Amino acid sequence: MTKYVAYYRVSTKRQGQSGLGLEAQQALVSDFAKDNPIIAEFIEVESGRNDTRPVMAEALAYAKQSDAILVVAKQDRLARKVLFIAQLIESGVPFVIADNPHADKFRLHIEACINEDEAEKISKRTKDALAAAKARGVKLGCPNPRAGGLASGAARREKTQRVAAKAMPIITALRDAGASLRAVASKLNEAGIPSAMGGAWHATSVRNLITAMGN
Repeated sequence: MTKYVAYYRVSTKRQGQSGLGLEAQQALVSDFAKDNPIIAEFIEVESGRNDTRPVMAEALAYAKQSDAILVVAKQDRLARKVLFIAQLIESGVPFVIADNPHADKFRLHIEACINEDEAEKISKRTKDALAAAKARGVKLGCPNPRAGGLASGAARREKTQRVAAKAMPIITALRDAGASLRAVASKLNEAGIPSAMGGAWHATSVRNLITAMGN
């Protein structure tokens, strides 16, 4: 029976605490492993742009000593850089991508090249869009929101309007630049702007605000 060691990566501490993104990764890995045992799980909180991955190193070492296969939900949970993928292949520890289990070394390199190129393009478009928004006088940061929800519908609408006043100019600028909803959510989190629910942004909450504002 094949043994697996699971590696999951979330980009922020808040995502790790809330399970945002983590549960989806775990579901993919679980579906892939089926009746084969997952003997250990390693969770890393680190940006995909950072190649320093101490938890990944621990997962690789554990898989090697346990004669197990490292399993990752999606290739972008490893990294978007070709060099990182090449080093992982050269480590000699077998690994598999749960949502693309038949990918060979050549395919993994091609995917990494595409991901790295797209990440660089999105980063440039995002920087240009934020610079343009800032030039128009849009404030890209805000203080932390006060805790607690608001009970009445009127109060919730008012809160949504306050959030929209800060978030929509950035959302519009980034969307015009071609950024995905996920990339927009990441930039709003980096800017310190809370979502309408007072927590972290993700693609769904960005889409919900756009819909609520009729855009």
